[in-house]
Amino acid sequence: MTDTPPPAALPSPDDVRGMLAGVMDPELHASIVDLGMVEDVRIADDGLVTVKVALTTAGCPLRHQIKTDVQSKVDGLPGVTKVKVEYGEMTAEQKARAMDRARFNARENAEATEVAPTTRVIAVASGKGGVGKSSVTVNLAAALAARGLTVGILDADIWGFSVPRMLGADGRLGGADGKIHPNEVAVPNLAGAPDGPAGRVKVVSMGFLVEDETSALMWRGLILTKAVEQFLKDVRWGDLDYLLIDMPPGTGDIQMGLARMLPQAEMLVVTTPALAAQKVATRVADMARRSYMKVVGVVENMSEFVTPSGERYALFGEGGGEALARDVGAPLVAQIPLEPDVSRGGDAGRPVALSDPESPAGSAFHSLAARVVEDLLPPVEMSGCTARILELAMTNLAASSGSSTPSNR
Repeated sequence: MTDTPPPAALPSPDDVRGMLAGVMDPELHASIVDLGMVEDVRIADDGLVTVKVALTTAGCPLRHQIKTDVQSKVDGLPGVTKVKVEYGEMTAEQKARAMDRARFNARENAEATEVAPTTRVIAVASGKGGVGKSSVTVNLAAALAARGLTVGILDADIWGFSVPRMLGADGRLGGADGKIHPNEVAVPNLAGAPDGPAGRVKVVSMGFLVEDETSALMWRGLILTKAVEQFLKDVRWGDLDYLLIDMPPGTGDIQMGLARMLPQAEMLVVTTPALAAQKVATRVADMARRSYMKVVGVVENMSEFVTPSGERYALFGEGGGEALARDVGAPLVAQIPLEPDVSRGGDAGRPVALSDPESPAGSAFHSLAARVVEDLLPPVEMSGCTARILELAMTNLAASSGSSTPSNR
């Protein structure tokens, strides 16, 4: 008989608002909390959380996007059983404050990074090394790009960079106008549309900056965090549908810094079926929650060995992914089989998601990409309920650009 875990404690309204700080308005470039759009948070004893959101206009075309993002973020808090979103309309005073914020952003370029608020950010993390986190990152990026999307990879594993080799990307990073330009890899469209647009993967890694991949980086944690901060602020990422961050293993400075700099980021935790990996990965999920970063799903890598004839063997045990998903309250979104071609493809710079998409592992990565695009984090569709406010703010800014009166800050 197994012990039933005690019910999780209910979150506080401050916990909910902290999580909602990661819901970004894609046109005003700020969170709905900063914009004053979160009017009320109510938490019932049965775990129902009701969030009232004030929209700029009652018929805002972005209301469905906002509802989906609010529900997705709040649902990641322990103790939450259901999330209900109610709508109100901003008063004239609230709209004026939102416009002030838009004007300030337009004038000061208040965006903390070069990553657009419309970019879906997924931090791929693990509790320990050796679970195939980088392999999952590269193959998921390739599978997303094979759907005609533009995907960025930030190799934040500064000490253990491996993304350039796995993706087959090389050469120094270029730049212009004081900004670094990522290296790019073209990806053919494999989504069933022969004439569909090709995808692109943009990559930034320390592997493009050191002399060779055998060079040791003997940097302390604070310097590592600064390096990642530069990758976010000084790299001209351009328009991205997704940015995947290959995180270093563990729960150190880099993880906390990324949670602060990219509030819209959500975490995908990678584990293996082994109990030790699953227990350590729980700590990463706990760190994410403490940083108000939602754990969007769990990937069990190397779940079983598949022979050429289709026989399956659980070489590393069974149930680690399911146990982790149950412990952290997130769905098990993929089980990637153990195949020699995954490792060989990584060594040769040919991700199995592209070189053999019909193989068990290749198919699993494409299924994971479909789950991300269609369910977990669909690409943001831009439409204009707040565009009118931003346009007016920019017009007012242009009209007052000749004023010599300094602004008060």
